[in-house]
Amino acid sequence: MTTSRQALVRAAALNNAEWCAAMCRTHGVQGEFGADAWAAPVRTPLYYPDAVTLGPDADPDALTARIETASPGASVKDSFADLDLAEAGFRVLFEAQWIHRPAGSATASPDLEWDVAGDPDTLRAWALAWDDGAGHADLFRPGLLAEPETFVLLGRSADDTEGTVVAGAVVSRSEQVVGVSNVFGRDGGPDAAWPLVLHALARLFPTLPVVGYEQGDDLAVALRHGFEPVGPLRVWMHSGQHGPRD
Repeated sequence: MTTSRQALVRAAALNNAEWCAAMCRTHGVQGEFGADAWAAPVRTPLYYPDAVTLGPDADPDALTARIETASPGASVKDSFADLDLAEAGFRVLFEAQWIHRPAGSATASPDLEWDVAGDPDTLRAWALAWDDGAGHADLFRPGLLAEPETFVLLGRSADDTEGTVVAGAVVSRSEQVVGVSNVFGRDGGPDAAWPLVLHALARLFPTLPVVGYEQGDDLAVALRHGFEPVGPLRVWMHSGQHGPRD
C-alpha cells in the first residue's frame, strides 16, 4: 500500500470509528479511543463492531482484551486486514474494500429531492425505509440528531405529496474526510441512491473527500459512481450470527 493510500485508509478508519462511537453513544455504550484502536468494553448495537483498528500492526492480545467476548457476536473491524485473530477464537466474517472519491468531483443530478433529517419523526421515517421490514429500525434513535458530525440524508420523489422516503444514507464528518454508510434505495438499490448522496455531499461538504467501505455487488456499484478502492479491510467475528454492516 502506498503512503498516500495508507493515509486515506487511516482517515477512513478513524472516520468509521467515530461513526460507530456516535451510534454506540445513542445506545448508552461508551467506547474509548486508543493509539491503535477504538473499542467498547461492553457489547455494541446490532451490526456495529466492538473494536475498529486505527493503524496497522495493532496488538491482537491488547485489542481483544478491551472488548467483551463472553457473549455471542463480538466483532473487530480489522481496518488494514493485517491481524490474525483466529487463536483468540475469531473467524473472518467478511472482507471488503475501503473506497475513496476526491473532493469536488462532478456529481450527476439526482432524480430525487434530498434533505437532512432534523426531527425524530423524519429520522423514524428514514429508519423504516432503510430497514425495509427487517425489524431493526429502532437501531437509529433520536439521540443521533444531537450528534454534531452525523447527518442522516434522505431522498424523496418530488411528485410524492406524502413525502415518502425512498433513498438515503448516513454521513459522518471528520476533520479530513466525510464518510458514508447505510446507503440504500427502495427501488434500484444503491445505484439509485448514490447520485442523491453524492449530490448532497457536494453541497454540504464540497472540500472533503468521500470515504466508506463496500463489498461484493455494492462495491461494484460504488466504483461505477466514481469511487476507487484504496485498501482492504476484514471483519472478524468471535461467535454468533450478527456482524457489522457499518
